[in-house]
Amino acid sequence: MPTYELSVILRQMSRPDMVSTLKRTATAIFDKGGIIRKLDNLGTKPLPFKTSAHGLVHRAGSYFVFKFDTPPAAIDDLEEEYGRDVDIIRKRIYRADVSQQEAITCTLHEEMLPPAYRKDVQKMIETAERSKTKKVFQYNTGLDYYPFQK
Repeated sequence: MPTYELSVILRQMSRPDMVSTLKRTATAIFDKGGIIRKLDNLGTKPLPFKTSAHGLVHRAGSYFVFKFDTPPAAIDDLEEEYGRDVDIIRKRIYRADVSQQEAITCTLHEEMLPPAYRKDVQKMIETAERSKTKKVFQYNTGLDYYPFQK
């Protein structure tokens, strides 16, 4: 199953109503045979311009991003269902690029080392040591003194 990304803007509402709308949205994905991989809350923000949806004018909305896997045949059904939902102002489904998915590597063995042996701590120590050496002014004028006020 390919991975998709659903960007949703919900109308401004109370938290319990928002939770029920998100559950409705997720249930629609599950009913079509999908699997939700990730849900990101991007917060409530003012919309870039006032938007009319379902007969109401909206000036602020709550932004959410779902990452999910589903059969390609279910995408049209999901778009139709979300288009009828009165709590959703805007929705857009994108196909996620597989090459952009980052491989997860376990770094527990590195994190369990004492701080002096960790690579990131050693890198910070090197940076600190480099910044300790103060640059000395070089007189490239040929004069043995600094010609300007100190």
